[in-house]
Amino acid sequence: MKTLLVMCGSGIATSTVVTGKIKTWLKDNGYEDQVKLYQSKVAEEINRIDDYDIVISTTVVPDTAKDKVIMGLPLLTGIGTDALWAQIKEAIEA
Repeated sequence: MKTLLVMCGSGIATSTVVTGKIKTWLKDNGYEDQVKLYQSKVAEEINRIDDYDIVISTTVVPDTAKDKVIMGLPLLTGIGTDALWAQIKEAIEA
């Protein structure tokens, strides 16, 4: 089972929206039993990034974590969602 963290600045607002979209996508694509979702804020999770298989953020992350984080803004803007879903799918299947 993969672990997926969705984080934003407060751990409440945009991460909730993105988590909902990811839950729907996981179910629609048959991954719901393969991924455990977590939601939090950047400040609480930045030092534990390596504890998760997939990390999606809707806010800026420190340079030291950028290589480990998928930017989730396409799920808020609607621009570039196909590429984002492809990244998530690749990470789940890796």
